[in-house]
Amino acid sequence: MINVKNLSKHYGQIAAVDNINFEVNAGEIFGFIGPNGAGKTTSIKLIAGILSPTNGSINICGIDMIKNPVMAKKQIGLIPDRPFLYEKLTGIEFLRFISDFYDISDDDFDQRSDEILQMFNLEDRANELIQSYSHGMKQRLIMCSALIHDPPLIIVDEPMVGLDPKAIILVKKLFKYLSSIGKTIFLSTHTLTLAEDICDRIGIINQGKLIAQGTMKELKEKVRSGEANLEELFFKLTD
Repeated sequence: MINVKNLSKHYGQIAAVDNINFEVNAGEIFGFIGPNGAGKTTSIKLIAGILSPTNGSINICGIDMIKNPVMAKKQIGLIPDRPFLYEKLTGIEFLRFISDFYDISDDDFDQRSDEILQMFNLEDRANELIQSYSHGMKQRLIMCSALIHDPPLIIVDEPMVGLDPKAIILVKKLFKYLSSIGKTIFLSTHTLTLAEDICDRIGIINQGKLIAQGTMKELKEKVRSGEANLEELFFKLTD
């Protein structure tokens, strides 16, 4: 689903991402964690095709992101940490705008938008201007827009920012459900309890390098700490 080989991004002499390698399988929830400035967001922008790498390759669903970026991007639903919305549109108008990029027919759009808006409890606010939405509602609308074209891969950067406890539970259940039907989730988060709770495998990046990856069991074996939780493992590995 995601295959990253020797991926680097340099800004002058600074390596924001430094020769990282990993694979994420179909139906897997892969957590991507690291300290501030470690290279998480740069890695996400590279994988999503927003930035071009200095070196290396990115393969999405068997499609080379560098050679065929448009087709590769169509496989992705991106939920960024700082979403941009056209606030003079209504919620449903914004979803229609996004769906046009993916050539979704009117009939498919009507069905998909109804389902997704209900899923995120936004159906009653769909015809209101986005500028009237709370931060949490805007975050949920961005999630709707990322799923409107039914992508096989969802890339998420800090999904729980601004969400209330009820919405957090909803999103966790949604990610687990999507994984159960074969969707792949690439999840970057500072919320280590979330990563430990829902991720099948976890990668830890520090100073641009992928210093560890694996299941919780494999990470515990790496630091020889069988009883540690992810927070303890994280500090041992990044210190």
